[in-house]
Amino acid sequence: MNKIFAIKAEINDTHAEIFSFPAQKTMYGGKHIAEGDTIFLFASENEGGRGLIARGVVTSARAVPRKPGIERQTPRVSITVRRTALARQRLGRSELKRFSDWQDGRPETELNFKYYRQATDKIVGLSEAAAAFLDGFF
Repeated sequence: MNKIFAIKAEINDTHAEIFSFPAQKTMYGGKHIAEGDTIFLFASENEGGRGLIARGVVTSARAVPRKPGIERQTPRVSITVRRTALARQRLGRSELKRFSDWQDGRPETELNFKYYRQATDKIVGLSEAAAAFLDGFF
């Protein structure tokens, strides 16, 4: 069964058909991403982006080997994504900022927690509720 993920990263060409993301940090189950999985793409506001831009399918995923001699390392993966849809409405830090009651169970809060509580760019696993919420932007 395919899983659902999201990536927040620097994306220069937001209308590209194919996206390549080498050696991306992973958190919240992101290291389990695999070919065929659905992924939502967020253009990182840290890099001048505007948040949610597209939905796609992972066409390749490869774990990046850990560096020897370093005890604590965030797992990293390199992925390639084929775009399947462009977002019709804006969703980014400013729209998610007010959802900060970490225990409320809302999909907006899940996204705010995973992406903006610790604002580093990363690949994260998503709940079905968060994926259904994001589908409403396409």
